[in-house]
Amino acid sequence: MNIPSLPIDQTSKRRISRDLLLFTIAVSLAAFVQSLYEAIFPNFLYFTFNVSETERGLIELPRELPGFLVIAISAAFSFLCTRRRAAVAHLFAAVGLIMIGLYPASFSVMIIWLFILSIGQHLFLPLQSSIGMELAPEGHTGRVLGRLQSWGNIAGLLGSLVVFLGLRFLGFSFAFCFVLGGIGFFAAAIVVFFMQKDEKQKTPQFRLRREYGLYYWLCILYGTRKQLFLTFAPWVLVTVFEQPATTLAMLLLTGGVIGIFFKPWIGKMVDRYGERLIITLESAGLICICIVYAIANDVFTPEFALYATCACYIIDQLLFSVGIARATWLKKIALSPDEVPQTLTMGVSIDHLFSITIALLGGVLWNELGYTSVFLMGAGIACINLISARFIRS
Repeated sequence: MNIPSLPIDQTSKRRISRDLLLFTIAVSLAAFVQSLYEAIFPNFLYFTFNVSETERGLIELPRELPGFLVIAISAAFSFLCTRRRAAVAHLFAAVGLIMIGLYPASFSVMIIWLFILSIGQHLFLPLQSSIGMELAPEGHTGRVLGRLQSWGNIAGLLGSLVVFLGLRFLGFSFAFCFVLGGIGFFAAAIVVFFMQKDEKQKTPQFRLRREYGLYYWLCILYGTRKQLFLTFAPWVLVTVFEQPATTLAMLLLTGGVIGIFFKPWIGKMVDRYGERLIITLESAGLICICIVYAIANDVFTPEFALYATCACYIIDQLLFSVGIARATWLKKIALSPDEVPQTLTMGVSIDHLFSITIALLGGVLWNELGYTSVFLMGAGIACINLISARFIRS
């Protein structure tokens, strides 16, 4: 990775370069597992437990609850610096994923392991951005976060490829894939542990600030938008278009290939043109995507409707990289650098409160009115996000 020089002594430069390399490896391992997990989880639920649409929405409550509780979880580990907290997060995720694979036992037991997995995933979520920005040279924050996501994409490609080849040709079971993912999380924990401990890290103080009101609002909108993609977009492919896990793996694989180049480019565009424009364009794209999700099966031929929905799935996946813009904008408006990690954590907690709500509401809407209603609601949320983005000032 080509890291611009910093105006600091050579020892510090070497330490930061080494830590950034280790962190890139850890992010890549986590992305590998995440891609593997996302490719098989909808089919795992459908074929193992035969869940309904309403139950699929309800599953998001235990899966997303740790995101809402991430402030309390982070506070419990506040005696650790951000790098050590990241290692703990990967350990939680590893245990949860391995137990889903080895001892699902029943639907209720599986939910417990899913909750533990989710604790680790959500504890690491704000840390990925905050640690990345800690290690980024001044003026290149977007580029570094984009490169981290790009390397994550390459690893995600491998995860999708493992699922595709393993399920189609090698006879992999769901259990084997989950255990393999758990080993990946353990490896990520070990790599992060070898990063230099941040001795300057202060004990976080989590509190809402009026100055960050617009950031919190954007987090709310992001949480609702995110949940539509994570929960209901793949569910459309699995239940409406009856696609197997290999199709989801191929879509993640395709998005991953494009994302290798797209995500660093987004980071550069954020640094060059600012967060306001990038988030505005993201919102406009999401409006179109949600409308296609909603109407494709009714207005197109079955074959073209499937292709259009798959294309939207890939584009939707790529647009997650615009989260870079929210993180870099927060860094610009932060009252002090120490408030960036805790405000990112607060944002995760807020966005998950609303993502849980939208998952439950979406499941009910799907069951009562059909899946079209879920994505028309998503288009409305994207419209609100577009209007809100126009108020961004650096």
